[in-house]
Amino acid sequence: MTVDPRLDLSINAGIARLTIRRPDKLNALDADMVEALLPLCHRIERSDARVVILTGEGGRSFCAGGDIAAWSQLPPDDFSRHWLRDGHAAFDALARLVQPVIAVLNGHCLGGGLELAACADYRLAEAHVRIGLPETSLGIIPGWSGTQRTVRRFGAGVVRRMALFGEVFDAEEAQRLGLVDQVVPTGEGMAAAEALAAKVTARAPRATEITKMLINAAEGEERERVLEVLAGGVAAASSDLREGLSAFREKRPARFDRISGSQKAE
Repeated sequence: MTVDPRLDLSINAGIARLTIRRPDKLNALDADMVEALLPLCHRIERSDARVVILTGEGGRSFCAGGDIAAWSQLPPDDFSRHWLRDGHAAFDALARLVQPVIAVLNGHCLGGGLELAACADYRLAEAHVRIGLPETSLGIIPGWSGTQRTVRRFGAGVVRRMALFGEVFDAEEAQRLGLVDQVVPTGEGMAAAEALAAKVTARAPRATEITKMLINAAEGEERERVLEVLAGGVAAASSDLREGLSAFREKRPARFDRISGSQKAE
């Protein structure tokens, strides 16, 4: 597994805490950090965590997005084939975790930082936070689903205002526009997230996972995979599978009941 000490993951009492620890660079992500994020998501997915809290170290920036020094010197082919594709793979994995994800925006959330926050199911913003998509002022596009997932989750109008016209919103305006779900006083984001996490862990885990997957599918996030995963789960729980595997092992024709499952019609 790719490991980067600037991405800190701890799992305790059903809560996974994923913290970006690069405050000297405003928690900007370089290529090594992007590469490390994907296996961390796989680790969370397979853990006993029931909910994820995502945040950045310090109070200046939740995440400043992609480190300009990391991508600005890349040849165009490497930029598109690796930097953007790797970022998509990592962010998709975060957005598609079966566990609900709470993002604590404890500092400014710009560019790729907002694309990262958009992967969460709930966004808590501290009062001093500012949010925007400044990429076009640098001659680049919001390339980690800043024109796709952000539009699905926040609406095209507000994304146009940030990405095309350069508007940057404070926390209260961001909440009014639906970019964040809750605003709390500066310094209180983590406590509010932990209270939310406790509500999640009190609910039925499997029902919560399935409900999140269905919401994602309705939103256009991984619709095909969700359908097959849920349908596959139904098939795997049926007596058809048990009979089919038994017949295979015993080298005989399968004898399927007309109605499978734990109960049959009278």
